[in-house]
Amino acid sequence: MSSSEFSLTAEEASLLPSEEDVRFYAEHGWYLSDKLFSDDEIDALVAASDDYYDGVRDHRLPTRPAKLAYWRPEHGEVQRHNDYVHYESDAIAKILRKPLLGAVAARLAQAPEIRIFQSTMIYKPPVAAEPTNVVPWHFDKHYWASSTSERMLTAFLPFHDCPPEMGTITMVDGSHRWREIGNDDSTVRHFAERDKAQLDDMLAKNAAYNGVEVVKVPITIPKGHMSFHHCRTYHGSGPNLSDRPRRAISLHLQDGANAYREFRLSNGTLAGYNHDSLVRRTADGRPDYADPAYCPTLWRD
Repeated sequence: MSSSEFSLTAEEASLLPSEEDVRFYAEHGWYLSDKLFSDDEIDALVAASDDYYDGVRDHRLPTRPAKLAYWRPEHGEVQRHNDYVHYESDAIAKILRKPLLGAVAARLAQAPEIRIFQSTMIYKPPVAAEPTNVVPWHFDKHYWASSTSERMLTAFLPFHDCPPEMGTITMVDGSHRWREIGNDDSTVRHFAERDKAQLDDMLAKNAAYNGVEVVKVPITIPKGHMSFHHCRTYHGSGPNLSDRPRRAISLHLQDGANAYREFRLSNGTLAGYNHDSLVRRTADGRPDYADPAYCPTLWRD
């Protein structure tokens, strides 16, 4: 995008978070937006996701990262996670790269530039007892140890009205401001690779250490609206108790200052991210988290 493409109409500008909204986000660690996408845009996203599940790809990843989430039909009626949909599908990318979305994130993060970090398409089948539908408590920064930024955030975009009975995203209010205990090598592993009881225990111990109660806020998200949360906000989601699938994209975002850093684990190995085997290299040989092929810029002031 050229700088002239990072602009909003007057109507779009009216949808940006107010100063009060920015203060709310800073205090609570999450924010529910106004309607950022029209019904037609969301319906186009549904159609593009149907094509994606049918095997349509405009681009293929040149290599398969070690921790890639990539549902395929043979995996069955479990919760589906597919990373890099913004890279593989031009139709999905066109909708996700709406400048308004980036401008909202920039206002919340108090950053002049926002880039995509990752996009994951999610499908929760309407099977109340399906164990994979339950996402245990976690926060995203744990998995981004190789990123320098503490301003990263995630935007959650359902393809429909998303009430609690569908297993909507649920925030632990204000948890991004907690001092953390119990952080060890295990926290860099994705929640799918860890025991749910261990994660529940970590949440309870961190709340006790900070002298606060765990306040869980399920976010009812109307169609076309989005929730945003800070990279250190604990969140999760429950089972889908409805009669239709819960479909959404979790769009992880980075501010323009974010870059790769070496983060060594106790055994001396480096924590990494899937990008590290895909993106171009910087002049000094580090993975470039500003590679426009995988981390395109959504907004620049």
